[in-house]
Amino acid sequence: MAGLAGAGITGPGETAAGVPAPAAGRQPSPHNQLVRRAAVARELDAVLAPIDVAAHEVDRVDGTSSPVSSILADTFTDACVVLQDGGVVFETYGEHGHPEHQHPLLSLSKPIVGCVAAILIERGQLDPEQLVTDYVPELQASGYRGATVRHVLDMRTGVRFSEEYTNPVAEIRELDRWIGRSRWSAGAGPAGLYPYLVTLQADAPHGGQFRYRSAEADVLGWVCERASGIEMGDLVSSLIWAPMGAGHDAELSCDGNGTAIHDGGLSATARDVARFGQLLLDGGVVPDGAGRNREVVPLRWMRQAWAVDADVRSAFASSPAEQMFPGGWYRNQFWFRPGPFGDVLVCLGIYGQMIHVSRRTRTVCVKLSGWPDAQNPAFLQDTIRAFDAIGGALTQRDPGDARQRMPGVITGLSRKGGVAPPHDSVI
Repeated sequence: MAGLAGAGITGPGETAAGVPAPAAGRQPSPHNQLVRRAAVARELDAVLAPIDVAAHEVDRVDGTSSPVSSILADTFTDACVVLQDGGVVFETYGEHGHPEHQHPLLSLSKPIVGCVAAILIERGQLDPEQLVTDYVPELQASGYRGATVRHVLDMRTGVRFSEEYTNPVAEIRELDRWIGRSRWSAGAGPAGLYPYLVTLQADAPHGGQFRYRSAEADVLGWVCERASGIEMGDLVSSLIWAPMGAGHDAELSCDGNGTAIHDGGLSATARDVARFGQLLLDGGVVPDGAGRNREVVPLRWMRQAWAVDADVRSAFASSPAEQMFPGGWYRNQFWFRPGPFGDVLVCLGIYGQMIHVSRRTRTVCVKLSGWPDAQNPAFLQDTIRAFDAIGGALTQRDPGDARQRMPGVITGLSRKGGVAPPHDSVI
């Protein structure tokens, strides 16, 4: 992997004035929706880091120690960007990465759709306590009957949906088949994302345990489109991508019916993913160019997500995900975990996609990858350790210096779990 030297206020493919370079009339593929960039890209100045990020040593899960560069190489990194206080302190691309390349984000798409929902809620177009069937009556005969928008936002419906990628009969694989059939086998019967969601059934009450289900993000996207009357590509363009100052267009894959794949269809450049991460770090605001901030994502949405309570924590603690992020929680389509320098917001996608946001160290770390397998716990934990260590080194902090925040609203349940860890696999 080769590092990319500081790139001033813009990245390759963006003009010196921050206006995106012409795209030669590029149009999305037949199965994509175009997500339009900003007229003027948000500045990302190169900043001299107090450490050599690539050479910084990190303790790995196997007990060895390696420089960041080795961890990135060993975990099939296509692109990595690290920001501190909005400045680029490190940027590198692998053999299959490029500053102008739109990389599949997979489930990093979910928190972007979640932020679209947040804006619609703030505008009064969407009510998180309303039933999803109030917006999408087609789901009335499905397992989503009785589920609220809040339930799908936090992935706490009782719908049966396995995210076990190695199981060929798991619902996630069946969803892939329905999408594929809609693209390549016209006239072969019901097919596509929305027709598949209608077939799902519940096997538990809504509002209980957290379970990671990609279908929840797809239902959320369907609800957002119905509440606004606008398709998701245009919603992301107008509400998130252009307002945050994206430097490049993104693309949103669709099924053969033209339906956006809300749970994992976005592709974007690493720098634009970093811009989204910086938006999250800054509480949903961006500089307006006049010395003030302009709100993009409602501040109350970000505060709600970070402020874990006993109900949200217990729903996570009793789930298989507790093994992956002990003491963590899931809220508003974001993952959270206690780290050595305070709580960290994490966005995750299979095959090694990650956004790591630390308020304590003021860092945003983005990694876009091409893992050989959908999931690899060692790759995940080594990446998390690397990003934690980078943040600590950039702020000259030792883990022992950081006092872990323990929200006073939690009663009767330890942030470290409070229950025996589950024995089934994390999905």
